[in-house]
Amino acid sequence: MSPIEGETMEPCPSCGARHGGEEILGALKTCPSCGSHYRMEPVDRLAYLPDPGSFTEFSANLSSLNPIDLAGYEEKLSEAEAKARMKDAVITGLCTIEGRPLILALMSFTFMGGSMGSVVGEKVSRALLRGAEEKLPVVIYTTSGGARMQEGIFSLMQMAKTSSAAAELDRAGAPFFVVLCDPTTGGVTASFAMLADVTMAEPGAFIGFAGPRVIEGTIGQTLPEGFQRAEFQVEKGFVDLIVPRREQRRILSTLIDLHRGPAFPRNGT
Repeated sequence: MSPIEGETMEPCPSCGARHGGEEILGALKTCPSCGSHYRMEPVDRLAYLPDPGSFTEFSANLSSLNPIDLAGYEEKLSEAEAKARMKDAVITGLCTIEGRPLILALMSFTFMGGSMGSVVGEKVSRALLRGAEEKLPVVIYTTSGGARMQEGIFSLMQMAKTSSAAAELDRAGAPFFVVLCDPTTGGVTASFAMLADVTMAEPGAFIGFAGPRVIEGTIGQTLPEGFQRAEFQVEKGFVDLIVPRREQRRILSTLIDLHRGPAFPRNGT
């Protein structure tokens, strides 16, 4: 694809090849030369992942308060909302993928680093509990720096709340799939992101709890090359499989069929 006249050509951080924004977007925000996956926002995922016109958002009006009266937090929330064009760091809704009905949650790293505060925890919990109630598979795309420190203990409580909701989904017999995106760390990794029936990751995604510098400082050792990247995590059994974006619809629909039982329908029937 030829670049649009006047379009800025950005070098790929992995291979250095230069491509225009339209070309990269057409490749689902991956490098057309080497396939490196760039970070992706929910609005872009909604353009390729659900069947066209099938996504119906719920819990859309939830917005964060300031539970510990932290100075400046309201201003940070307003800035984040304007930047990400979202009310908080996750969007949830009903949709179909290749005709299979499911509940989909998509996190945004642009909104305060995808941090999990009260609203993120509530929306993820509602998605999981709705899956349990309606016997629908739940798919969550994660990207997060961890708990939202501006909400103190209220953010840490979301780890237990989302984990409890995931347990309810399991008891209901509906499947739970997670796609770990770059980066997925901290309290999200330590809670619902690691509780899925099948844990997938996008190529090259950074996945862990603490960062490599913290770990190296703690253990006093140099970490191996590629430590905490998706490929390393698959090798060590922390992740089940790596799924490029162009394969995600097919893989998710196949997994839903493989986990199909009396608990939930297939192809909307």
